[in-house]
Amino acid sequence: MTVIDRPLRIGFLGCGFIAGFHLQALRAVRDVEVRAVYAPNSGHSGQLADQVNACGLGPCRVALSVDSVISADDVDAVWILGPNYTRIEHMRAIHRLVRAGGAHLIGVACEKPLGRNLSEAREMLRLVSEIGILHGYLENQVFSPAVRRGHEVLWRRAAPATGRPYLARATEEHSGPHRPWFWRGDEAGGGVLLDMMCHSIEVGRYLLTEPGRGRSSLRPVSATGTTATLKWKQPEFARQLQAAMGEEVDYAVAPAEDFAQGLVRFLDESGLEVIVQASNSWAYVGPGMRVHIEVLGPEYAFETNTLAGGTSIFLSSRVGTARGGPLLEKQNAEQGLLPLIEDEAATYGYVLENAHISSAFREGVQPEESFSDGVEVMTLLMALYRSAEEGRTVNLPDATLEEFTPQVAWGPRRKA
Repeated sequence: MTVIDRPLRIGFLGCGFIAGFHLQALRAVRDVEVRAVYAPNSGHSGQLADQVNACGLGPCRVALSVDSVISADDVDAVWILGPNYTRIEHMRAIHRLVRAGGAHLIGVACEKPLGRNLSEAREMLRLVSEIGILHGYLENQVFSPAVRRGHEVLWRRAAPATGRPYLARATEEHSGPHRPWFWRGDEAGGGVLLDMMCHSIEVGRYLLTEPGRGRSSLRPVSATGTTATLKWKQPEFARQLQAAMGEEVDYAVAPAEDFAQGLVRFLDESGLEVIVQASNSWAYVGPGMRVHIEVLGPEYAFETNTLAGGTSIFLSSRVGTARGGPLLEKQNAEQGLLPLIEDEAATYGYVLENAHISSAFREGVQPEESFSDGVEVMTLLMALYRSAEEGRTVNLPDATLEEFTPQVAWGPRRKA
């Protein structure tokens, strides 16, 4: 692979909420520029391009098509950041243009999840492998500073003394996504299990993987999942959701799960059992998004909680509401004693994630998190969906998962 000694020039496909987080993160990353952004909504792309130029990461322009980003002479790598249902088409466009000689990309990075099901995720990996460019799976929680530091200390000090860690618990909860497509199982591919358990499963795998070993050192042997729609199918809240998201989001007719639990058993290379336990919810109403991660070993434990930091702010009733924008992601209150996260993009892992992947692309090496990891995560998510639907533990490997589509992704038409 080619090593470049200038800034990596990035193009964004997608200009929504997550693109804003990546832009915020890239402000803290050296040797990167954002040259082009594309979204079907020109207002969104125009706003993002203005933000790029205002923070000195440009010059950035609004692209008029997906192809014009991929084939631009001043774009080295593409960040796929659009809705789940657009990602496979964006990767097909990259594959088509690179194979035809109409694009000269170094790499492509894709936001989680890699696809809506295992078939799409495998196609994403096949397409990028066929054109021989670098690929990064944008899984930010693995790059959270607290997670990285915990992993380093656990394996350097604790594990050599008393044995490897054997249980990772990961929870992510908030009050629900920002855009209508997230709530539609047919467009997103699922509900909270797909949207958020992809984080929890992968951060658990990372924490239980010995440094210097690949994720393949943990072999999954079974998956047990539970899903439910606890809040948003209730008539009152279904009406609230439809009023906020539009007529096509009808949880009285076609709900996606707003709660999910998963337990995945692995065997390490010595045959020792280790477990990742995940819990995720769109029905959590607290000060904001809560990410709670734990690791247990024979004589030690690690814990981090994004809402349990040492910084807070109190706002009295005289301050009023909706002044100056939200204090943190998924904020649910504007008065009283509120947690304050000093730098969300850094705390959640977006800064280190973007620094690592952009540096790897510039150096011509494969990033730590790749499309292969995205496929492995999707395999486990589909096993958990099947387990929840059939009320049984799914033993792995299971070849039938290759063409499995969760019922929640069938959509109202297929249900009828």
